[in-house]
Amino acid sequence: MKSFKTESKRILDLMINSIYTHKEIFLRELISNCSDAIDKLYYKSLSENIGLSRGDFDIKIKADKANNTLTISDNGIGMTAEELENNLGTIAKSGSLAFKNDNAKKEDIDIIGQFGVGFYSVFMVADSVEVLSKAYGSNEANIWKSSGAEGYEIKKAEKENCGTDIILHLKSDSEDEKYSEFMEYYKLRELIKRYSDYIHYPIKIEREVPVSSAQNGENETDKKIVTEFEWETINSMLPLWKKSKSEISEEEYNKFYKDMFYDFEDPFLHQHISAEGLVEYKALLYIPKKCPEAYFSKYFERGLKLYSNGVLIMEKCKELIPEYFGFVQGLVDCELSLNISREMVQHDRSLQKIASNIEKQIRKELTDMLENDRPKYEEFFKTFGLQLKVGIYNNWGMDKDKLQDLVMFYSVKEEKLITFKDYVSKMTDEQKYIYYATGPSILSIRKMPQTEKVLASGYDVLCMTDNVDEFAIKYVNSYESKEFKNVTDGDTGIENSTETVSEEDKPMLDFIKESLSAEVFDVRLSKKLGEHPVCLSTEGEISIEMEKVFRNMPTGDPNAQEVRAKKILEINQNHAVFQKLKSIFAENKDELKEYAEILMSEAKLIEGLPIDDIAHFVELVSKHISN
Repeated sequence: MKSFKTESKRILDLMINSIYTHKEIFLRELISNCSDAIDKLYYKSLSENIGLSRGDFDIKIKADKANNTLTISDNGIGMTAEELENNLGTIAKSGSLAFKNDNAKKEDIDIIGQFGVGFYSVFMVADSVEVLSKAYGSNEANIWKSSGAEGYEIKKAEKENCGTDIILHLKSDSEDEKYSEFMEYYKLRELIKRYSDYIHYPIKIEREVPVSSAQNGENETDKKIVTEFEWETINSMLPLWKKSKSEISEEEYNKFYKDMFYDFEDPFLHQHISAEGLVEYKALLYIPKKCPEAYFSKYFERGLKLYSNGVLIMEKCKELIPEYFGFVQGLVDCELSLNISREMVQHDRSLQKIASNIEKQIRKELTDMLENDRPKYEEFFKTFGLQLKVGIYNNWGMDKDKLQDLVMFYSVKEEKLITFKDYVSKMTDEQKYIYYATGPSILSIRKMPQTEKVLASGYDVLCMTDNVDEFAIKYVNSYESKEFKNVTDGDTGIENSTETVSEEDKPMLDFIKESLSAEVFDVRLSKKLGEHPVCLSTEGEISIEMEKVFRNMPTGDPNAQEVRAKKILEINQNHAVFQKLKSIFAENKDELKEYAEILMSEAKLIEGLPIDDIAHFVELVSKHISN
């Protein structure tokens, strides 16, 4: 028995128990090693004309339940006793990496197993492992045996053809782990399809098939069902994304999406990217027709599938897609700088560059659709527009420049969705601001008193009906040097919107302000109300809509509940109500206080704010109606 050359039992235990988080990974690692071994012999055949073609190679997996063994075989280059010693006797020594380095100038050499430790993942599921191998061109075969960190031995053996058989003696089942499932056809098939479906050699499983033993002339009742064994090829071999775009039909793209991402509907659109240059990768991206379930919950996990040379490395690589495009489904296949296991991807510059390129490609696709197919883009935006708005708001507005030209809002004047660019292009020279209004619906915004004056001045109003809208606008701040202005702002910039208070009216307004001191910051006269008697406006950074959002937040944040807008009660000086207030103030100030409460409640109802004491409000209205 030999000890491992460079590592102790503690190191091997660490690799087996800490590097890999999923035991099933062992099969991916062994299949990748088999593929590498076949690659080496195939490349040798290309240069030395030894009479082998790609179709002569395969990887076979056989489960022997009677002996509790799982065998993974290849007919590749094989290993000599010395190579078994060097490659398996030294942990983290990779023969594949050495082969690639020796052939660095040759093109199209995609060696998967460059990492040197994948083989040892077998000890997560096996008590002992045997590696029977015969090198191409050699007359000798050798077998490497190990039960883990105790060490290994190498002996001469018998093997008819070149290649390698890896025989795993699986662990016994326990309460926590069912190792026997790796002997089952359905489990092996699932793992091959998930991780190794695009290995470019056939991966075959030996499976039992029931057949009839009936002979000619036998009665039906004399027939017996027996089982035979046959090899079934499991993997697809050629990834769709590695084919030329001209070879792939729309139906093939859609079928691939539905099969891989378990959707019943065709995707909204797809992008097939083949990038060359400083970083080389292939990507297949899809936008689904519906927003993923639980998209805004903590349970949603964004990310693209990450492949390296057709081998699945990560199911969800969130580093490849920004959060605001998290609804995009797809995959990326590239050469990776991987560290000690394929599960842990180094966040190197090449991966960051790929992510940046993918983000730009998605934005370009959406921009092209917006400019050239507006109806289709509007359909997309109605489904995913909220995600783009959240993207503007998140990260303190860092991504606003990337997203602000992709968001749309309903125009009151044009009665359709428009962009900021559309709005600004139709602004007159004297218009100072981009006007917007917030509310629960387009209809409610259209009927707001504050909207009347802006529309009457010939200016458009953008409707913002999502909770995140105004928060996002605060980060955008301006577009093409035009600031955004809420129509409920105390100063809308429209001439004569606020009336100068006469000395005669000032005492009455001061009295109303004092009567409503718990609810208002100020009371003012206004000419911007048209036919409405009162409205609420605000002063400062917090708007009424923002207050409502904070008010509706979970009670776990007491500070959010205390955020309040500085409300201004505006009274229409040209309305009959104003004259009524003046006469009441001269005759009965206590009655004016009750009228002020009614008007304040009316203004709150228009804004969708709750009335604290509804019973008292009803009582006051009933009292003054009866008078």
